[in-house]
Amino acid sequence: MTHLAVPITASDPAAADGAIGLARLGGAELIELRLDLLPEASGPTLTQSAGRPVLATCRAAEEGGGRETPDAARAGALVAAAAAGAGYIDFELAAWNRSPDARAIIAKARAAGAKLILSAHDFAGMPADLRDRMESLWRSPADVAKIACTAVRITDALRVLDLLHDAPKPTVALAMGEAGVITRLLARKLGAFCTFAALDAGQGTAPGQPTLAELRGLYRWVRVGPATRLFGVAGYPVGHSMSPAIHNAAFDATGIDGLYVPLLVEPSAEAFDAFMDGVIERNGWLNFLGLSVTIPHKENALRYVLAAGGKVDGLSERIGAINTIHFEADGSLSGCNTDYAAAIDAVCDGLDCTRAGLARREALVLGAGGVARAIVAGFVDAGSRVTIVNRTADRAQKLAAEFGCRAGPLDERGRIDAEVVINATSIGMHPRTSDSPLPPEAIRPGMLVFDTVYNPVRTKLLADAEAAGARTVSGVEMFVRQAAAQFEFWTGQAAPADVMRAIVLRCLVAKE
Repeated sequence: MTHLAVPITASDPAAADGAIGLARLGGAELIELRLDLLPEASGPTLTQSAGRPVLATCRAAEEGGGRETPDAARAGALVAAAAAGAGYIDFELAAWNRSPDARAIIAKARAAGAKLILSAHDFAGMPADLRDRMESLWRSPADVAKIACTAVRITDALRVLDLLHDAPKPTVALAMGEAGVITRLLARKLGAFCTFAALDAGQGTAPGQPTLAELRGLYRWVRVGPATRLFGVAGYPVGHSMSPAIHNAAFDATGIDGLYVPLLVEPSAEAFDAFMDGVIERNGWLNFLGLSVTIPHKENALRYVLAAGGKVDGLSERIGAINTIHFEADGSLSGCNTDYAAAIDAVCDGLDCTRAGLARREALVLGAGGVARAIVAGFVDAGSRVTIVNRTADRAQKLAAEFGCRAGPLDERGRIDAEVVINATSIGMHPRTSDSPLPPEAIRPGMLVFDTVYNPVRTKLLADAEAAGARTVSGVEMFVRQAAAQFEFWTGQAAPADVMRAIVLRCLVAKE
């Protein structure tokens, strides 16, 4: 069983007691009492009143502790907690090795029935001898071996997951920092002794530590097990992404045993390749089924899948980027770009037509970046007559030449006769919500205006379009549809689009 542990970081005993109560209510399975942060006499009292199994920790200052205390004194505090009923005590391997006196004192805690966790921490980075350090802990007399290091890159986190997979005894292996979050989220899947969750965002004890509510809610803690299939979003940054919320909600709604996680992959082709190589090497036990790919790796993803002999549909290959990867049962890869189809289908619903109904319609695309490229490809493929305008005219002309459509100057965007106008720029996105890529006088009744920006849901462009009597489509529709298409590509099941849409809207309201 993997325990969900909540560290109590308060320095005041009354505040610590209140935090323990909140942790119990929130679903904590193990309470970590940080005795190095508390007055010395309060440990036994809090242990007795915890109402959950207690892990007593009195951390050395050089490994993140709250104060300088001799090893023997710290060992004595652990003995007192064990006598009061703490089921586990945590002591550093380095202190254990250097202090015979501390070892002798800790023997009293073990005689009282407490299990010994020996630990090692590196807040500076990921040591080259990580495996050697872990094996020292495994060879030690500890009942539980614990190591926590700082992930510099996502491949560091994969090395830490290897330790959990190979562990010969109960083990805690964590990679701190944003790149290491997956080591915390996958702890239950890989049978770790425990993982740590902060009571709230301000009370974590290590970088990258999720909150108790996030682990139990967003990341489906109680539903995760060894057979859980993995999904995730690979990009840089990914901390802001709503994809974990909508896909994990979709798994809840459909009963799929899946977990969707954020994957911070550094912004280079080499970093993406190393991440993919690492996942594929371990996928016999990681069980990744699908990836979303976001900025800046969509082009890297296409190149990687093709180089691996994977399958990509022709239009996605022509776009030059994919946002979705599927790990097939035979070990091969397949990829697609769900952005263009999501945009086309959102517009078709707004026009109340099929894709065939887009043929020969005039479409104006504002922007010439990655989103614009996917949309232009999709609309040209549907037979629309597309004009592209962009702040940098050369980019618009280059994109237009590639897809056989027209480019126009930005200052004439209001005079271009179009039935469909698509904003594929970031203009109007939070926090610059008073901006619009199109002057209000350029919008006519009967025109359909589609804004790919989804934060805010009702942009100034859409507000102006509604005031002019035009039909509108929010960027939320494209976001939900591309995510729903990914879900179906990976699972072969119909996506619960209404559930996904509700989650997106809830997340956006929470951000306001």
